[in-house]
Amino acid sequence: MEEPEMQLKGKKGNARSRAGRRVQELADRQPDREGKDKDVTDKFTESVYVLANEPSVALYRLQEHVRRSLPELAQHKADMQRWEEQSQGAIYTVEYACSAVKNLVDSSVYFRSVEGLLKQAISIRDHMNAATQSHR
Repeated sequence: MEEPEMQLKGKKGNARSRAGRRVQELADRQPDREGKDKDVTDKFTESVYVLANEPSVALYRLQEHVRRSLPELAQHKADMQRWEEQSQGAIYTVEYACSAVKNLVDSSVYFRSVEGLLKQAISIRDHMNAATQSHR
């Protein structure tokens, strides 16, 4: 004999007939029941089956879930977009700083050249000062 939960999970036609058979089996176990009670039980079982499997109930539950979770999802999306913008800004800053450091390292040749020219200029100045003092 099938469990009541299993009776509701089947093809539409088979489930109704199984539900009817289940009700009939229960009624057969209790012979003192009147036919009226059986009819009420049959109608009740069929109503429960129809209501439990009604597509509009499923759609209502889905709509209810979406209505509850949508504001939170929208907030998460806005937060993620804000974090992405902040991340892009930070990435740009880091790339710019790395580029500046690389350019400084590459320009060390020019600094050495300038240093050599400054030493020459100081040396020439010292010679000129020495020459002007010796002419006095």
